[in-house]
Amino acid sequence: VIMDYIKEVYLLTAENVKKNFEKRGFNCIIANTKEEARDAVLNLIPKGASVSWGGSESLKEAGICDGIKNGDYDFIDRNAGKTKEETKEIWKKVMTCDYFLTSTNAFTMDGELVNIDGTSNRVACICYGPDHVVVVTSMNKLCQDVDEAINRIKIHACPPNAMRVGAKTPCSATGVCHDCLSPDCVCCETLITRFCRDKERFTIILTMEKLGY
Repeated sequence: VIMDYIKEVYLLTAENVKKNFEKRGFNCIIANTKEEARDAVLNLIPKGASVSWGGSESLKEAGICDGIKNGDYDFIDRNAGKTKEETKEIWKKVMTCDYFLTSTNAFTMDGELVNIDGTSNRVACICYGPDHVVVVTSMNKLCQDVDEAINRIKIHACPPNAMRVGAKTPCSATGVCHDCLSPDCVCCETLITRFCRDKERFTIILTMEKLGY
């Protein structure tokens, strides 16, 4: 019963957040489930389009990665490089792909996206390059403002992400952000995306079911 009320609140809040995304130049689609989010993404992308993504557990959980790999798309595998040089060449292709898929670490009530990156390839593609950016996120990542969003990321996203990639950082050992300057630091770039001048470039898929950290 409680979960029903939570979902109802999520839906009401999502409608307000959708309006705020749209006033900032982002298209926004509300999805009730992970499966609806997956289908919304796949319906957006024309057959034969070149597609890639940044590292995202949310995309995997929603079945989007498998949907792209098994679909009729020109998939650019960011992990296919066996050498530093091969990886560099792949990322050049990613930067000019038709559709770049990603999640967001957090977003605000007023419709801003907030992301923190280590290698910065994800935030780079969000800023510039790919013709279209599709952001898949869930209501558990909603924050009141940018400050709360940054705190949420450092508490809930960065430590488990550092553990996942095997980074030798204080947070991966203690579970707590130390605002470190470790050589393996996963918090090298902080990006706040507050407006998009090209109204065709960004689409936010906002799902009620929890995805990612």
